[in-house]
Amino acid sequence: MISHFLKLEWKYFFRSASFGKSIGIKLVMGFFGLYFITMFLFMGIGVFYGLKKFFPEQDPLMVVNSFLLYAITADLIFRYIMQKLPLMNIQPFLTLPINKNKIVHYVLVKSSFSFFNTMNLFFYIPFSVVLIKEGYAASGVFGWLFLMILLIQSANFLNFLINKNNKAFAALFALLTGGFLTQHYQFFDLPGTIGHGFDFIYHNPIYALLGLALLSVLYRLNFNQLRGLMYLDEAVSQKVKEANASDLSWTDKLGDVAPFIKNDLRLMWRNKRTKSSIWMLAIGLGYGLFFYTNPMYTKMDVMFVLVGIFSTGTFLINFGQFIPAWDSGYYKMLMTQNFKYERYLKSKFMIMTISVVLLFVLGIPYVYFGWKVFAVHFAAMIYNIGVNSHVILYGGTFNRKKINLDQKAAFNFQGTGAVQWLIGFPLMFLPMGIFVLVNWWVSFEIAIVVLGLLGFMGVVLHKKLMQAITNLYIKNKHAMIHAFTQEN
Repeated sequence: MISHFLKLEWKYFFRSASFGKSIGIKLVMGFFGLYFITMFLFMGIGVFYGLKKFFPEQDPLMVVNSFLLYAITADLIFRYIMQKLPLMNIQPFLTLPINKNKIVHYVLVKSSFSFFNTMNLFFYIPFSVVLIKEGYAASGVFGWLFLMILLIQSANFLNFLINKNNKAFAALFALLTGGFLTQHYQFFDLPGTIGHGFDFIYHNPIYALLGLALLSVLYRLNFNQLRGLMYLDEAVSQKVKEANASDLSWTDKLGDVAPFIKNDLRLMWRNKRTKSSIWMLAIGLGYGLFFYTNPMYTKMDVMFVLVGIFSTGTFLINFGQFIPAWDSGYYKMLMTQNFKYERYLKSKFMIMTISVVLLFVLGIPYVYFGWKVFAVHFAAMIYNIGVNSHVILYGGTFNRKKINLDQKAAFNFQGTGAVQWLIGFPLMFLPMGIFVLVNWWVSFEIAIVVLGLLGFMGVVLHKKLMQAITNLYIKNKHAMIHAFTQEN
């Protein structure tokens, strides 16, 4: 039966209508997969010797164990955002005399071989080989490695239980940041305490079987959950949920674009795919901490522009690049309504502008790293409003791919085409190139002024630019309607 399921999935993969269309995306994903595997492999081989060099008085295994809390929690957060349960299309099998338990077991076992699980092994296995080569007890290393494999699989099944629970995600994030802060300010070394537990496993490998008990419990919970859904009425019934009608009356002050803004806000909050744009705000705000805390990058002025454009324009880039594809599910109906197309685009522009200003204000504490950072962020804000917002809207005239809002955004390239890849060049690299040239020819201060002036010119010419962009949308309206009615 398992071999039959594998044959069906193989045929489904190659016979699907989207296989030929998405072959390029599959190749890109394969490239990134090989990149991460290679990176983890080199880390697994070299981390022992690196730790031995920088911390000669400490045991490299104990140092690694002291960071495992961060690694495991970050892995769970990464899975929460990215990983999807590899469910097969079980509905056709529900009317056939097939043991439903076998179907559930197949789905769960299949998830154990996902990229998220195998990727981590390319670190732990080479690291274990190096430990044995350097004279560590083989029994202790194998016990430690066995526990890590069990924890990887446990994280896999735990993710499926908490995947739709925002409180669980908040708890994981709090654990990650709380562990760092308590250790940094020396209140309580939580990561070190957890690390001592892994040290204990190395010295007493028999206790690695505790991980097997944890994995068994999580597997059984997942089995019971999925088995409860293996009924025809569950598969075909439509769940009716009461919509969370938030009070958006404050948007009425925004004038004739208020109905469109309300629609976009509800769309972002109620759908899986668009929620990613909201979560990206936090990533954008913290983006500068990676660069500004590193002395190597603080000497490169151009990195200030990269961070400034991205941190103030995170929402603009993530939300704007799929305009008008966000509305592809009802775009045909939308185009039958009696309204000016300019109002529709104006609402998108206003949402992006508000997000840019809000992110700049929230990022003001970056002035801690110097006046240069603050000045570049201010210029980047104006540039995003005056230039990048119009570039994004212009790029939307070439969007021809429908988006399913019910699917998660992680590793989901539905609706992604050449437009989304190419538009990154004018959005990010153009302002960086302009800054580098002016900074080299004249000075840092003038380079900031030039970026700000370009953004200010875009604001001044906003009406004319919007009129030209609106005419392009109207010209391509019927082509978009036809494209959005096609299934990917």
